[in-house]
Amino acid sequence: MRTPRNRVLAVGAAATLALALAACGSGEDSAAPAEDPDEIVLSLVPSGDVDSITESAKGLESFLSDKIGIPVRAEVTESYAAAIVAMKSDQAQVAMLGPIGMVQAEDQAGAVPVLQSVRYGSGTYHTQWFTNDPDTYCTDEVKVVEGFKYCNGTDAAKTGPAGEEAIAKIKPGTSIAFVDQGSASGYYYPATQWSQVTGGDALVDLDAQFAGDHDAAILAVARGDYPIGVSYDDAREEVAADEPKVASDVVVFAYSTEIPNDGIVVAGNLSKELRTKVTDAFTAMAKDPKGLKTLEAVYEIEGLEKVDTAALKKAKSVEENFGE
Repeated sequence: MRTPRNRVLAVGAAATLALALAACGSGEDSAAPAEDPDEIVLSLVPSGDVDSITESAKGLESFLSDKIGIPVRAEVTESYAAAIVAMKSDQAQVAMLGPIGMVQAEDQAGAVPVLQSVRYGSGTYHTQWFTNDPDTYCTDEVKVVEGFKYCNGTDAAKTGPAGEEAIAKIKPGTSIAFVDQGSASGYYYPATQWSQVTGGDALVDLDAQFAGDHDAAILAVARGDYPIGVSYDDAREEVAADEPKVASDVVVFAYSTEIPNDGIVVAGNLSKELRTKVTDAFTAMAKDPKGLKTLEAVYEIEGLEKVDTAALKKAKSVEENFGE
């Protein structure tokens, strides 16, 4: 059964200008550790409906406050960039971010990655490329699996990459519905993949349009606004009920390489004791039936595990391709 791989959320290059400016003077923050706050602010970034994640976040506040022993307040930021800036300016002490966001929070805000999400037994996911023009981008027959359309072997592939011969057909100047300039699966990884496959410069050669979230990118292609879009796999399930064209007109034709799942970072200026309490609270939440339901409601998280530092290093290498 094909199911959504990730909701998330990846802070990334989109914020390069804002974060580069915010980074000036960051070296002065590494002196004595600050006194622990009386309240913890948890920064969240919506991958779809803002009202839905805001409501689900109430469960996070309640469970974490009880386990940590001080109030936890969740704040939904307006952008990926804002989440990192909030951590850098001590307006947030914890954030749930995508892999690019985790490494940037570490570099720019001195945050410490502590946990990583698990979905469907895996710590990775991939971008799906989709189109409303299968005649151009499908090299074989379109197949329908559980109501959704695939080609180029993506119906059978469990991991990426896949369909890269079709990615090579995307010509410079093509308008593409990316998600957000800070999203791993919605920008960083697919843009990097196109550059590697074609030898071009995605930052210069493609007509990048940013839909704002994964749902919006799918709807933009379904409604014919752009010929190609990207999202996590398979975000179509989130919007198909509201827009029938998603099932009839949106065909997945390629996958990116595997991407480490989103995770949790904690402010580096918190005491070691409080960082441990935060980490233990999230770990306990993932093992508690009621707590796990809350994590599923917020970001479709099915488990949490110790952060994969090697995988994040690979994500960092992707992030570095985008420069300053």
